[in-house]
Amino acid sequence: MEYKSPVYNVISVPVEKVVPNTYNPNSVAPPEMKLLYESIKNDGYTMPIVCYHNKAEDQYVIVDGFHRYRIMLEHQDIYDREKGMLPVSVINKPMDQRIASTIRHNRARGSHDVDLMGNIVKELHELGRSDAWISKHLGMDRDEILRLKQITGLAALFKDVKFGQAWRPAEEEEE
Repeated sequence: MEYKSPVYNVISVPVEKVVPNTYNPNSVAPPEMKLLYESIKNDGYTMPIVCYHNKAEDQYVIVDGFHRYRIMLEHQDIYDREKGMLPVSVINKPMDQRIASTIRHNRARGSHDVDLMGNIVKELHELGRSDAWISKHLGMDRDEILRLKQITGLAALFKDVKFGQAWRPAEEEEE
């Protein structure tokens, strides 16, 4: 079977059926949000919102495009012009692959909240993903992963880490 990229199957989805994911660490400053609004106002939606279709709840969970989605929710003129419909490109991947996809999309063009990135590393770890998997799929080096694990403060994230014996506490002398 020949591969066909999801962008060739963009569908029109009511914004009310689109929901944000729970793990996106990307943030956009107000000046950039204003610029995004101006872009959509003047150029229209030129990129679809990438979503996973949760068939059980008939919701489209955002993988990429949260801020483009927000523009429609926050600007009545855009909502009216688009008749409340968002262009959506659907991907069908398990949760760990969707998280990785979100991060790849974001890292290619933006910045991340460090605490939220730490939570993502924690969640991927809890889903059974190794540091090597996280490094490969999220474009992080091992030091960055280690720092993000440290931020979460969870000892379970370090159970497979080999620590060196660079120092040992000295025994205190009894008086």
